[in-house]
Amino acid sequence: MARIVMKFGGTSVADVEKIKNVARRVKAEVDAGNQVAVVVSAMSGKTNELVGWAQEVSPMYDAREYDVIVSSGEQVTVGLLAMALQSMDVAARSWLGWQIPLKTDGAHAKARIKEIDTTELDKRMNGGEVVCVAGFQGIAPDNRITTLGRGGSDTSAVALAAALKADRCDIYTDVEGVYTTDPRIVPKARKIDKITYEEMLELASLGAKVLQTRSVEMAMNHRVRVQVRSTFSEAEGTLVVDEDEIVEQEVVSGIAYSRDEAKITLVKVADKPGIAASIFSPLADANINVDMIVQNVSEDGKSTDMTFTVPRGEFQRALQVIEKNKAHIAYQELLSTSDVTKVSIIGVGMRSHVGVARKMFETLAEKGINIQVISTSEIKVSVLIAEEYTELAVRALHTAYGLDAD
Repeated sequence: MARIVMKFGGTSVADVEKIKNVARRVKAEVDAGNQVAVVVSAMSGKTNELVGWAQEVSPMYDAREYDVIVSSGEQVTVGLLAMALQSMDVAARSWLGWQIPLKTDGAHAKARIKEIDTTELDKRMNGGEVVCVAGFQGIAPDNRITTLGRGGSDTSAVALAAALKADRCDIYTDVEGVYTTDPRIVPKARKIDKITYEEMLELASLGAKVLQTRSVEMAMNHRVRVQVRSTFSEAEGTLVVDEDEIVEQEVVSGIAYSRDEAKITLVKVADKPGIAASIFSPLADANINVDMIVQNVSEDGKSTDMTFTVPRGEFQRALQVIEKNKAHIAYQELLSTSDVTKVSIIGVGMRSHVGVARKMFETLAEKGINIQVISTSEIKVSVLIAEEYTELAVRALHTAYGLDAD
């Protein structure tokens, strides 16, 4: 007997018939003798609808009331799932975040989980009952409902799996697992059988939409084995596990890309101590995340050009912050564009192999693709290129690193 947490996203519970299909999958695990907790999202599109209503009523809404509204989507889904299971003679009960309780901090609309009291859930599961939990929500120290931010149901599921000491957390979605790259761009992309937490974290943060970044961080911190599977097929999924569980590492496991990038260059900034702080501190104060950074020192050593990227959604706000601080930064010219894409290669095998980055640069050069910015980590190399070359770059790199399916 295993203890399993099963999480189903919005496309998996999009209507009543799909919820019944989910109930059948849950019943199969129960019939196999497993203890099961299920975490569900709201029906596909429902959260967007609720957010739209909140914004229509009050564009400058109270975040506490916003959380009350947007958390209601999961309440409907979890109740319907419990009813569907009961109709199949499976003992089941629904649980909202505050009923568990799943305790969070007080940061409404982006709360972080502090503690999950599993006393009652343990009791119910040991008694053979399926516990159906509304994802995405918890309760603040002042007893108000909180939500965990978009994609928060993945985080709910992994946190619950850690608290319940589950053997595995299965994330069910509309794809059969994690692929070497986006199959819509590269038809020869392969499904990965096993991937490390670190690789999955990089893929999630660099544009892959299969798992939410915070859920991967939590899985890695608590060593929760996660499996990404399709709700609509019986195919084996992708296991996200500790590096020790993977016998032979690929040098490069996947290619990720993100069009959510914008580039800003400050021309002829004084090359002196503290100049970087004068540029990036105001951006940090405005909660604007800066990603890739490159600095070019001029021949006279007196000035430098500073180039960096920000999320495309924060582009205009970042420009306003920089222009507002122009006198303090003292740059000569501001250049900017949002017609860029970040393309990344990821693989823990990079640690023990040389020449990985060189192959990336040579492959792009052969295709006539200019690299604008480069950033690296121990298991990742990212480059910024013109957006028009995105698909060409991803396909070329996928082939160059031997990732194409036979």
